[in-house]
Amino acid sequence: MTTMPRFLLAARAVAWRHLYKWITVPANFMPTFIFPLIFFGGFAGALGRVGDVPGFDYDANYTSWIFVFSLLQTCLFGGLATGFTIAGDFQSGFARRLMLAVADRRSILLGYVMSTFARAAVMSAVVTGVAALTGLEVLGSVAELAAMYALALCLSICGTLWAAGVMFRARDPQLGPAMQIPMFIAIFLAPVYVPLDLLEGWLHAVASVNPITYVMQAARDLLAGHPHDTSIAVYAIAGLMGLLLVWALTGVRAAERAGG
Repeated sequence: MTTMPRFLLAARAVAWRHLYKWITVPANFMPTFIFPLIFFGGFAGALGRVGDVPGFDYDANYTSWIFVFSLLQTCLFGGLATGFTIAGDFQSGFARRLMLAVADRRSILLGYVMSTFARAAVMSAVVTGVAALTGLEVLGSVAELAAMYALALCLSICGTLWAAGVMFRARDPQLGPAMQIPMFIAIFLAPVYVPLDLLEGWLHAVASVNPITYVMQAARDLLAGHPHDTSIAVYAIAGLMGLLLVWALTGVRAAERAGG
């Protein structure tokens, strides 16, 4: 058997174990659905009139505007949840045994990424279904919608890589806030409620250099059927994934040096 099949088999085993635990343990399964839906319901319902303010130029309705944020949040936070799985595996001793059993430890990281990607796809379908029942307006073509979901799922990879980098170093679920807070800040410092042009002061300055801003804007444009500057979003997400991949891989090496 060559090195690549062993690498992929190990990654698949890690991914399947993670997905199995997510499905069979309600405490792992339910919050990943409920939390984003609470945000969506609260924002879409309470802030619906925001779409009528002068300068709010968006072809679809405000439910669609908030839906994109909820979709990206679902995917990103799904990746963050993987960090707690990694920490739990270290706490139980399973991760140490796994690192002893697997020659190329990068396959462990790939397994976590694969499982989160599959989980994010399921969670995205649920959020989309709820949004469709509450007034989601879709103006984009099938290809444009596919591109929107691709951007969202790439963000789930970013969340997983960030969380893995933190928890492979910390190996302790009590340090979860160190993993969560930066990503909370990153997504909420994007144009969540109104377009970038309506933001003012330091918030506008920060949002203008936030890579998630360009992913969010592109996803909203794709949903509304008027994509523009999509390439900027692709470059932003690719750059973010590249940096976070280095962060995660160096985290794996840190765990190896610490003896798993």
